[in-house]
Amino acid sequence: MQPWGDMMNVNDQSIEGVTVVNHPLVQHKLSLMRRREKSTAEFRALLEETAMLLGYEAMKDLPTELREIETPICKTNAPVLAGKKLCFVSILRAGEGLLGAMLHLVPSARVGHVGLYRDEETLQPVEYLVKMPKDMAERTVIALDPMLATGNSAIAAIDRIKEAGARDVRFVCLLSAPPGVENLRRAHPDVPIITAAIDEKLNENGFIVPGLGDAGDRLFGTK
Repeated sequence: MQPWGDMMNVNDQSIEGVTVVNHPLVQHKLSLMRRREKSTAEFRALLEETAMLLGYEAMKDLPTELREIETPICKTNAPVLAGKKLCFVSILRAGEGLLGAMLHLVPSARVGHVGLYRDEETLQPVEYLVKMPKDMAERTVIALDPMLATGNSAIAAIDRIKEAGARDVRFVCLLSAPPGVENLRRAHPDVPIITAAIDEKLNENGFIVPGLGDAGDRLFGTK
């Protein structure tokens, strides 16, 4: 693991196992989401739009196979997704803000949930729900959570996903911080991280700086 500086350049793709999606539309929409005056409806819409773009990156190497189809002109062999249907695992509650967009991309995917909340004093995750589809070992699993701050919740959720049998796991988040990236890579080095940005640091309360606040509160209008 390379040493961290005070700020990670969004164009730096050199961290092993981490992809920073620096597409101009992703960066533009993220900047709009950071603005404190954005309404709940605007934040929710922007998050869904950005999640779809992150989803394309996270799923760019899915295996395909040729199947015969018939176009209005003729029969042909065309590529379709191969193997068991994907599984998206939403890390509650904020993961729901990414889930809808992923299901727009792959409507037939299975869905799992890991319910966690962060103890505000210890910053450790407290689990209250785990529900997974069957045959996890045969599925590509994409874990979803907008924020990767300390990494504690992501690590706990991926622990559960692997306990359910998953072997091909990816983690998609909107925004991350160096401690979270480093901790997740240390705990699960086989799990690639796809994110829109790696921000400067965490503050004393464990929030990403400059960040965008609490993604769940902004998504659901609870604060």
